Amino acid sequence: MSISAKDVKMLRDKTGAGMMDCKKALKESGGDLDQAIEFLRKKGQKVSEKRADREADQGLILSKISDDSSKAVALEINCETDFVARNEDFQAQANKFLDVAFEKEIGSVADLLTEEVDGLTIEKKLESMVGKIGEKIEINRVVFVQTDGSLIHYIHPGNQLGVLVEFEGDINDEEIGKNVAMQIAAMNPLAVTRDGVDATVVEKELDIAKEQLINEGKPEEIAEKASKGKLRRFYEERVLLEQKFVKDNGISVKEYLEQNDAPLVKSFHRMQLGES
Repeated sequence: MSISAKDVKMLRDKTGAGMMDCKKALKESGGDLDQAIEFLRKKGQKVSEKRADREADQGLILSKISDDSSKAVALEINCETDFVARNEDFQAQANKFLDVAFEKEIGSVADLLTEEVDGLTIEKKLESMVGKIGEKIEINRVVFVQTDGSLIHYIHPGNQLGVLVEFEGDINDEEIGKNVAMQIAAMNPLAVTRDGVDATVVEKELDIAKEQLINEGKPEEIAEKASKGKLRRFYEERVLLEQKFVKDNGISVKEYLEQNDAPLVKSFHRMQLGES
């Protein structure tokens, strides 16, 4: 099949692999971008996560938490330019939407759009903002969490990344909770524990690791066993409680919490601008 230069460039931007390698990967995968990325990984190519082809959506990530840390909400609102995202009126309206989600305990965009602000449904309010500002404006995500334990929220400077963390019990030292939230922001784990990682993701990682080893000349039986070791490293990189604590690489996140007599993490939500 014919592979366009545009597709090759897109794969290169995503992975950092060479042009010829990208072209071959696309041919082998029938032009499917995700399969081409897997092909490159299986061949041992170092694949980055730049995702340079992503739409550069602008906007804000906002969050709000109750005084007793038992409930919290986070919201992503998008616009087309950073200029609008920094506009005081846009930010004020976004915070009104956040307040409604918090007060009404709403965790879906569809439900939030039916609520009212300033005498208009939020859906109509957004339409009004579009007419006034001249840019596409939409609420992309809303997350609401309530717990018997405790919650911590963190918004990274610039409001393009936010985290809600649910702990199994009370956090006596808020700084500890903030450190874990910042860990999630920086290291982007897939799940709290191994059990939370999707089985298809695990299967794919094992398959990639095994094929890498076979391509390096290892017999299939040895590659099968050695791939389990690579999977352990995958868990250490992508499972929150097993990750090295960013402020002290000598311990894991779980060890950090245990050493400080803090409850373990029960769940988390990481919201980054422009990501689904």
